[in-house]
Amino acid sequence: MSFDDVMHDLNDFYDEREWDQFHSEANLAKSISIEAGELLECFQWSDTFDAHEVIEELADVLTYAYTLAAKLKVDPEAIIREKLEVTRKKYPVEKARGTATKYTKL
Repeated sequence: MSFDDVMHDLNDFYDEREWDQFHSEANLAKSISIEAGELLECFQWSDTFDAHEVIEELADVLTYAYTLAAKLKVDPEAIIREKLEVTRKKYPVEKARGTATKYTKL
């Protein structure tokens, strides 16, 4: 399913409920953070987890992220690729392979 297909389904869902009025950029960013916290909660006390619960929380994060991308009129795939290019420069393979060290300390 493409981004456009997902957004069509989401917009239909939101339109039926008249929820777009609540989807300011700030509210969507807050919702991403809240849902990310709920995703993290799946791992709060143990590395074992309920995969179904994790997938549902991940879907919530992605739903708000896609909705924010649409609100900002940006293509998620394009901005991910652009950010990947920036990150490639920060973490060159010869310095970063096999290490989780922050780029400022490589």
